[in-house]
Amino acid sequence: MAISSALSDRKRPIVISVAIFILLSSLLLLLSPAPSALPFFFSPTSRFSSSSSSFSRGAASAPPQTPLPVSASAPPQTPLPVSSPAPPRTPLPVSSPAPPRTPIPVLADASPHGTASGGSSSSAADLPRLEAAATADDADTNATQLSRGTQPAAAAQVSTSVDTKEITTGVSGGRGAEGGGVGGGGEEKPVEVASWKLCVVGKRVEPADYIPCLDNVKAVKALKSIRHMEHRERHCPTEPRSRCLVPLPAGYRLPLPWPRSRDMIWYNNVPHPKLVEYKKDQNWVRKSGNYFVFPGGGTQFKAGVTRYIRFIEQIMPQIKWGTHARTVLDVGCGVASFGGYLLDRNVITMSIAPKDEHEAQIQFALERGIPAFLAVIGTQKLPFPDNSFDVIHCARCRVHWYADGGKPLLELNRVLRPGGYYIWSATPVYRRGKSDEDDWNAMVTLTKSICWRTVVKSKDINRIGVVIYQKPTSNSCYTERKNNEPPLCSGSNGHSPWYTPLDSCLLLPALSKSGAGNSWPISWPERLNIRSSTSSENSSTWFSQENFDSDTKNWNGLISEVYSSEFAVNWSSIRNVMDMNAGFGGFAASLIDRPLWVMNVVPFDQPDTLPIIFNRGLIGVYHDWCEYFNTYPRTYDLLHMSYLLQSLANRCDIIEIAAEIDRILRPGRWFVLQDNIGMIRKMDRVLRSLHYKTAIMRRQFLVARKSFWRPDSTGS
Repeated sequence: MAISSALSDRKRPIVISVAIFILLSSLLLLLSPAPSALPFFFSPTSRFSSSSSSFSRGAASAPPQTPLPVSASAPPQTPLPVSSPAPPRTPLPVSSPAPPRTPIPVLADASPHGTASGGSSSSAADLPRLEAAATADDADTNATQLSRGTQPAAAAQVSTSVDTKEITTGVSGGRGAEGGGVGGGGEEKPVEVASWKLCVVGKRVEPADYIPCLDNVKAVKALKSIRHMEHRERHCPTEPRSRCLVPLPAGYRLPLPWPRSRDMIWYNNVPHPKLVEYKKDQNWVRKSGNYFVFPGGGTQFKAGVTRYIRFIEQIMPQIKWGTHARTVLDVGCGVASFGGYLLDRNVITMSIAPKDEHEAQIQFALERGIPAFLAVIGTQKLPFPDNSFDVIHCARCRVHWYADGGKPLLELNRVLRPGGYYIWSATPVYRRGKSDEDDWNAMVTLTKSICWRTVVKSKDINRIGVVIYQKPTSNSCYTERKNNEPPLCSGSNGHSPWYTPLDSCLLLPALSKSGAGNSWPISWPERLNIRSSTSSENSSTWFSQENFDSDTKNWNGLISEVYSSEFAVNWSSIRNVMDMNAGFGGFAASLIDRPLWVMNVVPFDQPDTLPIIFNRGLIGVYHDWCEYFNTYPRTYDLLHMSYLLQSLANRCDIIEIAAEIDRILRPGRWFVLQDNIGMIRKMDRVLRSLHYKTAIMRRQFLVARKSFWRPDSTGS
């Protein structure tokens, strides 16, 4: 008994300790039911389950996370240094040129040529001071830090599989379970990225200005005729497409910010001085030190484009710039001063001209931050929808409208909205030489045959003449013509004018159920939020008002809650934007209050929403992204692609698409991809081989920033 009692006394403390431990554990579980409250009960499986459930409850329950600096070329396995948490950010005011909302690290390789500069004034007297002063925008070009945030409701509408907290730098391994394939699951097929080399171009082609579909010297030499400007049209290289990069001009630096850029640009960015001498008596452009300066003159408005715009409104008050007339096509635009100054009137102008002996005119326009596009009226239709522009303008644009049976003017008639105006300022309007009188008489005959009405013909104080025509709004004139010449077209061809020959017939406006022609859109800016289309093909449910409203709401939410607050994109430095798969134009519409413009691109094989985009008062073009775009290198600050990459990858190589993105994008600027995680990872690998700074956000966004890196002649 003594031995038993001694053993009981020896066990009693152990029993009491176990009882106390169980009691304390029970209390801990009651106070904190999560498995992590007891580390030794916490298995990897339970950790994943707990994390997943916390995401499903919402990001509000997750602790704040520290942003990671974005790496350019380090392998994904390399540990990343952690910076201190950034304070909450608030959106910048639209008109404010203020610096970024949070402190940003500076990368040493962001600009090998120093920082761009500029002052508050763009006058010639201020040029030395402008060159000496560094702008806040140049510091912004070195921003690479991406911040994390919670997922807004708008983002959830786009993809139900979005991970609200995931942001990764580059592409890390060991994520097969999270979805690596196109559909978000399974093993991802690797993307083989070849070493990059500089493009080899033909004779008389400047390597830094290379546009593959317009600089195909071999194809141009093989043309049988150039009578109708065939040599200025697209002649894209055949397979295999080149996988090369365009070099930077010597001394390149980031463009001056808008609106300073409208009046002056860096000479080294577009080092082509021929227009200075060629147009010296017309005030197109002048060289002053390290700058090109644009006085706002033109061939037909030597006294200034502002006075010319005011003169047009004086002789035809019903044009009502910026309310009634919103979208303009400027043919043969020169350096696009007409479109640049119409922006002051809330008018958006598509300025077009070919790549010809007027050296780099479209490049000048885009460097200035003015919407512009390389195009020519030759043998093929312009890449715009029928009945799209409110106004078309031609000031000495050197197009023989009445040539070849009047096909060039018939093309203008096709893209001009019923009730729209054609403004023609050229020597046949006001000179009396035999050649000019013959041209004028031919124009009178042709415009009458297509039922255009002469609204006004007048001269300004410099004796420069302008005539303004108006396209009819109904078909009555066409059907009552005594002579059916040009003949009426049988109807719209039913698809985009991509690589389509010019018509030799007259396209009738589509009639409404009441028998009237297409009604004019309501005044700007109200028309921005109205779904209307001039195309009868756009009556399917896909183009319904419900889908349009949903798209508008979705993009408003994404821009305000995600793009503006979570992406490390310095919006104050962005001027030229391209939406590579524009849909209804919701992305552009949601940015309308910012000091930027958007080129809305509708792929030729996607639903034809471009007529709706134009009716909203926006501009855009048709294009095939398996080919090269009609623009100079380094002409856009932000390229945006939403759910297009998969369909492109079925027809062309993702490496070629990335090479074209790199050609168009300015160094130090951004490419934003919204897609499934499989396509995002594929593109991420390619962009990292180009030394882009990349980050994957929310498993549906890739934000990539272009560096100044270019390969040397050996491809290293």
